Amino acid sequence: MSETTTSVDAQREARNARIAARLKKRYAAEKRFKYLAMGSVIFSALVLAFLLFVMTSNGIAGFSRAEMRVPVDFSGAGLTIDETRLSQPGAQSALESAGLADILQFSATEAYGPEAADELDAAAWRNLADQLIADPAMLRGEQTVSVPVSEDLASGLRGEGAPQMRALADRLEAEGALYRAVDWGFLSRADATNSQQAGIWGALKGSLLTMVVTLALAFPIGVLSALYLEEYAPRNKWTDIIEVSINNLAAVPSIIFGLLGLAVFLAIFPNYRSAPLIGGMTLALMTMPVIVISGRNAIKAVPPSIRDGALAIGASKVQVVFHHVLPLALPGILTGTIIGMARALGETAPLLMIGMRAFVATPPDGFTSPSSVLPVQIFLWSDEINRGFVERTSAAIIVLLVFLLLMNGLAIYLRNRFERRW
Repeated sequence: MSETTTSVDAQREARNARIAARLKKRYAAEKRFKYLAMGSVIFSALVLAFLLFVMTSNGIAGFSRAEMRVPVDFSGAGLTIDETRLSQPGAQSALESAGLADILQFSATEAYGPEAADELDAAAWRNLADQLIADPAMLRGEQTVSVPVSEDLASGLRGEGAPQMRALADRLEAEGALYRAVDWGFLSRADATNSQQAGIWGALKGSLLTMVVTLALAFPIGVLSALYLEEYAPRNKWTDIIEVSINNLAAVPSIIFGLLGLAVFLAIFPNYRSAPLIGGMTLALMTMPVIVISGRNAIKAVPPSIRDGALAIGASKVQVVFHHVLPLALPGILTGTIIGMARALGETAPLLMIGMRAFVATPPDGFTSPSSVLPVQIFLWSDEINRGFVERTSAAIIVLLVFLLLMNGLAIYLRNRFERRW
């Protein structure tokens, strides 16, 4: 009897030992998986932080430009123009006729010598004219104004370029005449051949107009298509073919949509090349499948009891769809739509195909005016060898990232705002 009891106890202890070993192995595997997942999150966060750090450190300089402080005695310089004239249309042309450019050149020569005066930007007098128009009281006496300098002198301030230009920049910087100033005009000017005068507003406005056209076309068509496929379409082979086609369209490379826009839209509207209207129509084709897929998933997530309850109290099929199903599916639809719009905002290839890579020196006036967009502007500036445009490129990337973050933040807000729990 004792031998049997001993054998049973031994078997129990062996079984317990095997169970403990298996549990230990399972817990070790779970711990490894936990640490692996945590490491993946930390690695992703570090890569994102590194990316943001590199973009920010390179782009901060793009929000500034080299400027020269020039003392100008407007009262004694013979500028024959009245302060009241500056508040009337055509004030800048009047200042040009009054010799403002010559007065600025003379003042810089008197203060720092002819070499420094020759390195003022060709459009420096226009910046001074804008300052005078904003504050006509500057005409009453001597003022120290800040105006942009040439790209060569700006390169010398960065420690680049010809030795004589670096020496001139060092001398002017030591005298307190040359410095880097925050360039708020970068956000309000359009593209230019000079990095000192280049701005992002033209491309930013073009992106906004293009996104308006994209949203106006893709959202209603995509949502109505998703509603039909989920609520009305019969389940047959034709519906299956449509579903497969939509899923395939969502995976088609974006440049294919650019070729389609080039072959169809520009053939119909040949005079609107590089216009936000054509760009928006092209991006709408690319965004629409994403909206349809996200809309169908959001509609599927609405519980069938909502439909059954509405039908039970006498609601028609249309009332069920638009009064009950669509409002409950709206958070998911809006989230998918804005994410699709954010993807469209960053696209370059389809817009290059329809000609939105042209140099446009003025912001677009409307949906049919020639325009560029932020990704294309970044692409064009990145191809320049001038160091100033490299800085402007990084600054434009920061603007694009901020735009994308705002759109994604809007998606999160809308999802939380309209979300229903049941």
